[in-house]
Amino acid sequence: MELPVAPFERIMKSVGAKRVSLGAMKELAMEIEEIAKEISSEAVKYAEHAGRKTVMAEDIKLACRNWRK
Repeated sequence: MELPVAPFERIMKSVGAKRVSLGAMKELAMEIEEIAKEISSEAVKYAEHAGRKTVMAEDIKLACRNWRK
């Protein structure tokens, strides 16, 4: 796991959690990391298709839109 877990506690508390276990924070971090990898992979494909080496915000937005479907 590459993401720190502390921000996930803050996120969960911001939506109403009173307490958050370390296991819950780690699990959410792992799930979010997996989703981020999937979206990043798609964004790289969009950049390459456009003939660019640089992934742009538009690539991420498009990948997110298609990931949600």
